[in-house]
Amino acid sequence: MTTILLARHGQASFGQENYDQLSELGVIQAQMLGQHYGATQRRIDAIFTGSLVRQQDSARHFWEHYQSSINSNNDNEAPILLAINIDNPDSYILPQFDEFNHKDVFIKSDPAFSSQGAIAAEIAKAEAPMGRLAELFDKAMQRWHAGDDDHDYIESWSQFNERAEQALEQIRLKINTLNLNSDSTVLVFTSGGIIAAITSQLLQQGSQTAYQLNKSLVNTGVTSITLKKQNARLLSLNEYSHLFADGKRFVTWR
Repeated sequence: MTTILLARHGQASFGQENYDQLSELGVIQAQMLGQHYGATQRRIDAIFTGSLVRQQDSARHFWEHYQSSINSNNDNEAPILLAINIDNPDSYILPQFDEFNHKDVFIKSDPAFSSQGAIAAEIAKAEAPMGRLAELFDKAMQRWHAGDDDHDYIESWSQFNERAEQALEQIRLKINTLNLNSDSTVLVFTSGGIIAAITSQLLQQGSQTAYQLNKSLVNTGVTSITLKKQNARLLSLNEYSHLFADGKRFVTWR
């Protein structure tokens, strides 16, 4: 059976003007996953990412430390990475694995949030600004997942959920195109929304389950899926033991 590993990207820049970049901690988290897989001789036959910067950079930091770690722990030749070439993004980027447009979801939740300045002003009034931001975002997500206002969004929840299904199908096609062995392992760096949607589909659950799953997914946590012929099955969810190498301080959800 082919194993598909869906890894959430490292911590991004939550609350910053440009969310789509790894924080310093996010870089370390991706490196820790690479080091862990290398040290435990976890063979990775192919890597793919979405087109977002935080996803691609997570893959790069993972791969650098994976190579270094597996070479230092293995006298044999390091495994060949079949589907990533840093100089050729077309070989590994699959836009279907991009996250939903969180800015659009947030702004559409309240007409008062039509500008960054309005959002900043609302948050500044709170005693705990980051907590208030998280509260407002949670409200926005509930509205998006409810499906009652789909026409408001650039991409509704139902459209996003369909794209998540297409993303998994893209991996199936890539596996066939690359003629990977049936026991191969494919690693995909994506985002929490995509992982939650795919997991919910495999569990035959709806949008509210996907939403609750999304809130629990840890940065660089890995969800495993087995693929046999056309049948996909959930093997494990949100595994992040690699982050405990130096205590819990590396465990984040944003």
